Amino acid sequence: MKDYYQKNKLPEAVQPNCPIVQSLKGQKAIVTGASSGIGKEIAIAIGKAGADVIINYASSIKGAEEAVKEIEKCGGKAFPFKADVSNEEEVVAMFEEAKKQFGSLDILVNNAGLQKDAPFDEMTIEQWDRVINVNLRGQFLCSREAVKEFKNKGINPNISCAAGKIICVSSVHDVIPWAGHVNYAASKGGVSLLMKSVAQEVAPLRIRVNAIAPGAIRTPINHEAWATEEAYSDLMKLIPYKRIGEPEEIGRAAVWLASDDSDYITGTTLYVDGGMTLYPGFETGG
Repeated sequence: MKDYYQKNKLPEAVQPNCPIVQSLKGQKAIVTGASSGIGKEIAIAIGKAGADVIINYASSIKGAEEAVKEIEKCGGKAFPFKADVSNEEEVVAMFEEAKKQFGSLDILVNNAGLQKDAPFDEMTIEQWDRVINVNLRGQFLCSREAVKEFKNKGINPNISCAAGKIICVSSVHDVIPWAGHVNYAASKGGVSLLMKSVAQEVAPLRIRVNAIAPGAIRTPINHEAWATEEAYSDLMKLIPYKRIGEPEEIGRAAVWLASDDSDYITGTTLYVDGGMTLYPGFETGG
């Protein structure tokens, strides 16, 4: 079958292999949930931009090792580290490893997340707790440890204008309700106010906290939504820009938010969604 959606991929010209200008050179980062999908591409993009990266993964190390190799091709350093972000002891151990490997930390990307879907009245407490624990508690635990380290090291103007940067990967479902995915939507709504509240508290310390909210991105987790011509056509009804997003685009957004180019931005959610949050059902006047 003809690859219906391939024509909508970004041309290679805007997907540089190793950037000439490495806007994150000399910085140190942790990216959670970085063995596949969006997290993997964020880790690679940050590494190619010059940062050394801890590649967090929860189960399979294969994808994490692939990300390490991609970063090393551009002369960067990267290390895989297994940790469940909902487990406090494992999170603390991961941050200790980052300090051991790199000496300090400049960037945290809270990407780890999952779905456990069910109709609301059939959702189990296990499904609710697992999603909330990974998607929301995990961002709390990692952000807390990052803020401790950022406060401890302060600002190094030779590295960055800020003492530290936290990027919380959220979703368009922090504002768009999602029937059948109540636990996921609730977790992402929580991430939004977690991010804003932490941003407000730590801004005087020159610690910046922002979020990226992806829309429909071509990843394995939503394969059924874009894998066939019919599915892709249905998906386009939700996207005014009329193409699916690529994981690399989230990576580039993360690099920008982590760089000094965005130094006056904190407490903001950047929606990378092709207009999904523009209520496309009303594009013909309702």
